[in-house]
Amino acid sequence: MRISGGILRRWVEGVRPCVRTCAGNVHLTSTYSRKSLVISLLIGTQLVPAFAWLFPEDRDITVLAIQRLSPDQQSMLQKLWLEARTGHETRLCEQMAESSHGKKPTCIDYAAWAAIAGDHSCSASDMLNTVLDSSWIVGVAQVAARLKAQLADAQRRSQRVNAVRDSDIALERTDPEYATRASSNNAHFLLARPDVAMEPEAYARLAFGTKADLNSLATYVWFQMRALAMANSIAQGNVAPAMRVQAVRAALADEAFAVHFLEDSFAAGHVTGTWGNTAVRLGTHDYYNEHGLSVVTWSGQRYVALGDANMRPEDAERVAIAVHDSLAQLLSAFTGELEVSAHSNLTGNEPDGFDVCHERHFPSSGSSNPEIVKFVSIIGQTPVPGLGTGLGELPRFRAELGPFVGLSAALRLGVLSRGFGTTQTNVSTTGGLEVNLRAGVGLEGVLNESSDGLVFAEIGIREDRHASGVATVPGRGAVATRFRAPFWLIPGDLIVAAPVLAFTSRRTLQKMAVQAAGGGLIPWQAGIATRIGRFQFVLGRKIGLSFYRNNSDHPLIIPTPGVPPANITLVTLNSTQFEFPILDYRLFRTFSLNQSSGLTIQPYVGFDKPTGSSVVSPLGSPNPHPHTITSAGIRVVFDWRHYVQ
Repeated sequence: MRISGGILRRWVEGVRPCVRTCAGNVHLTSTYSRKSLVISLLIGTQLVPAFAWLFPEDRDITVLAIQRLSPDQQSMLQKLWLEARTGHETRLCEQMAESSHGKKPTCIDYAAWAAIAGDHSCSASDMLNTVLDSSWIVGVAQVAARLKAQLADAQRRSQRVNAVRDSDIALERTDPEYATRASSNNAHFLLARPDVAMEPEAYARLAFGTKADLNSLATYVWFQMRALAMANSIAQGNVAPAMRVQAVRAALADEAFAVHFLEDSFAAGHVTGTWGNTAVRLGTHDYYNEHGLSVVTWSGQRYVALGDANMRPEDAERVAIAVHDSLAQLLSAFTGELEVSAHSNLTGNEPDGFDVCHERHFPSSGSSNPEIVKFVSIIGQTPVPGLGTGLGELPRFRAELGPFVGLSAALRLGVLSRGFGTTQTNVSTTGGLEVNLRAGVGLEGVLNESSDGLVFAEIGIREDRHASGVATVPGRGAVATRFRAPFWLIPGDLIVAAPVLAFTSRRTLQKMAVQAAGGGLIPWQAGIATRIGRFQFVLGRKIGLSFYRNNSDHPLIIPTPGVPPANITLVTLNSTQFEFPILDYRLFRTFSLNQSSGLTIQPYVGFDKPTGSSVVSPLGSPNPHPHTITSAGIRVVFDWRHYVQ
């Protein structure tokens, strides 16, 4: 929306004192979008879930805002809520901020509407239909209630990480479109400023202009304008009595949808616009949400903001003040004290259907609305957006997303069940070293840092030392290769399904890929964060192959009783060792803008199967028919990656 010059001048006068002294010192973060496809080279599309505060955080903010209303205002909002629930008394709670349903809510209260908006719906109309008619929304509220309790009990970072992991897995199962809904939209983020000297008037023109990308500030104003217009229409008697309940419900839905994006504007990871590639936007977003960000509001207030899954009481209180003002504004429109002109998109008595998941810009009808002045006091409480890409931008951080090349080195310690010879039945131990070249696609942290959609292939060389004891297997070398890919239900299923589903049901493939990255349909392979590192079961995700070739210049000694002169046979022996890692225990992982490195311990099982042999000496002796060796052991792996984009 564009703002007229007179209105902008009034806004400028209200916030000018902090512009030159504060704006240049704001520390702000990048936004993110998340690539959710495990085998992205096969699928070729992106998913961008752009979520800010978690569901329970959004709801808690709205509860606090309602509690800040005066008794008369609370009474009025409760009466409107009781009207809105007419005909839906089973689905909608009696209280607008229900406090009695604990960890397993059986109804949806009004405070939850702002949490459902945006993250579990794409428009106010979609949100209301979801709340009233979907079979799964109460399940979402129950997942959120459990997450709230888990976060409240979490004493360590690892506990928060695991709580969010469990919640995301549950939400993927409960909300059919959870991971695919917000596809490539920026509506949850403030628009970055292109100039450090930019003043509010210029920024407002940028944010509300019809050519600007969707952003949280403009999205809030769009739906808030619609809510006020509907409330005003009811106050002026323009709604038929028979349609009043529907109209009240629509106004409350538009307000809740607007409030979601107002709340998003305060999350540390959502304070700047979206630029850079997906990995940098996601990594920067996550870093500042966790570690905090020094910000200043348009009205000059300075504080440190945090974000998703890290909300403190002071963060909730700060956002609740702005949400309170928004709710109070709506109530004033219902009483007729606040008058607004008819919203350009106000037709009928339904909530606004503008789709923030798929639209890129607001329609031209939303520009140059003089009513924007009514939101200046609320907008003034939001953080001043930081600079876009270029000089003055904040340090950037990378999530492990995108194509990479790299190196890995491994130290091996293993146990062999036997030797190749018939009489070599004793257990022995061995060790070795590996060096590999690696290429793949990093898709770790798709929905949260417990996700793992890493795909790679590597090839290198391997040297084993003599097995201990009677040296049942001598020292030897091999060409080694290794493959890794997540799976949905059984190993390799995504690789088989991708070529078919990519053309027949892309959405199904996307859902399978997201679930695979989250640990699979049965999520036993999700990452588990602890104080001493990250654990993940990976059986079926990885396979290693080592190809041994012992030619006649380096024959293998096979004990062969009855073969003169020394009861041994020298043979050439080719074999292939199959190796299946069971667990990844990651001690550390660190990364910068285009490089990452980590140290992992991998227990494994496997077997070494002979593929061909021939006698070298004594000539004419029978082939000793070497046996398959089973093995188990541990690899200590250091890997380094360079992301190529």
